[in-house]
Amino acid sequence: MEKYSPGSAGPAKGLGASRLRALAGAAEDRQAALPNVPTVAEFVPGFEASFWTGIAGPKGMPPEIVDKLNKAVNVGLKDSNVKAHLAEWGATALAGSPADFAKFVADETEKWGKVIRAANIKAE
Repeated sequence: MEKYSPGSAGPAKGLGASRLRALAGAAEDRQAALPNVPTVAEFVPGFEASFWTGIAGPKGMPPEIVDKLNKAVNVGLKDSNVKAHLAEWGATALAGSPADFAKFVADETEKWGKVIRAANIKAE
């Protein structure tokens, strides 16, 4: 029902205080917490490899329950405290509909399926 894309800004907060230096981020856009760190896509057009998680229910869940949960989660994602907490970790929450999330999952499955086939990756 929802997509949540945590970034690396939370764990990377200490970069300025150490000898480590971030070279690039893998997400599509630069992170607000690390505005001077470019994305890989700035050097390799089309590159995007961000971590995400979502909320889903069991197959066959009654549509009225899906809608009720979706509305409640979307309200929570608009809360300023939730947004602030996520921003501390360089995360972005994208509220949306179950159809939006289903399309996103299908697109990710297709994208990473191509990568797996091109690299001839096999399960062990």
